[in-house]
Amino acid sequence: MIFADRRAAGAALAGRVADLGLAGALVLGLPRGGVPVAERVATRIGAGLDIVVARKIGSPGRPEFGLGAIAEDGPPVFDPVNLRSAGVTEAELAPVVAAERAELRRRIRDYRGDRPAPQVGGREVVLVDDGLATGVTARAAIAWLRGHGAARVVLAVPVCSPAARDALAAVAEVVCVSAPERFTAVGQWYEDFAQLTDADVTTVLSEFIRC
Repeated sequence: MIFADRRAAGAALAGRVADLGLAGALVLGLPRGGVPVAERVATRIGAGLDIVVARKIGSPGRPEFGLGAIAEDGPPVFDPVNLRSAGVTEAELAPVVAAERAELRRRIRDYRGDRPAPQVGGREVVLVDDGLATGVTARAAIAWLRGHGAARVVLAVPVCSPAARDALAAVAEVVCVSAPERFTAVGQWYEDFAQLTDADVTTVLSEFIRC
């Protein structure tokens, strides 16, 4: 299945999430790409919309290769398999973690302003992204939600690798429209997978709140 863009993917995903009967749930998008997807889900199920901000921890010299991730004020979550593959330790990644933490804080300020982080204690939460490759960023966000007392966590994505889906099923309910076997990257399953900006995120959130 090829999605036209993130909003079309969100519409397809929203139907799957609606079947779960999550009245009163909170929908949280992972910026940047997960936010327009999450907006469609929140609109369909009549839920509130907010964000969980997370950053991937990349390998030194190869930042696209995710070794872990951080979410909000939570601790780093590492992928032990990828750490071994890259031949680095958690301690050696401390400078990368510090840099990503600084960028994460900047984005929180830009996206939220003075608003506090979402209150998830005792709530059903739907965490939304535009796709899962390794799933390490989603894993960090799920850990943050669990640490703050979320009663139920549903991870919802339009497309994911089967490996990421199966791995994350151990820590959350996973809803995925398509899990193709020949999965290389999330973008290959979108006709339009343009890079989003911080302004795109704040626009979606402000328009949703006005509605």
